[in-house]
Amino acid sequence: MQPEYTKVKVHNEIEFCETADMEVKQKIERVLLHNRISYYIKWYKQGFLRRNRNICIFCINDSAREEAEQLVRALEEGIEDKVRFLMRRTEESFF
Repeated sequence: MQPEYTKVKVHNEIEFCETADMEVKQKIERVLLHNRISYYIKWYKQGFLRRNRNICIFCINDSAREEAEQLVRALEEGIEDKVRFLMRRTEESFF
C-alpha cells in the first residue's frame, strides 16, 4: 500500500537568480548553505555573439524566496550589477 503523500506532485521551485561571475556564484552558494536554504544550479551557455560565457542559474523553493533575496542583496555593495534576480517558475517537471 502506498502512503497518500507520495501521490502528491509538487512543483514549487523558482529560478531565483543568475550570474556569470564565478566568485559571486561561490558567495551565493556559501550564504545559501550557511542558512540551510536548499538550491540547485542550472547552467546556460550564451550564444556565439555573447562572449561565450556560462551563466549559472540558482533555483530554490518558492517558500525561501524572501529570505534568500535578503541574504544575497546583503552580500556586498553593488551586487545588483553582477546578479540578476529572475523570480520565475522553472520549466522542468521532475514527475
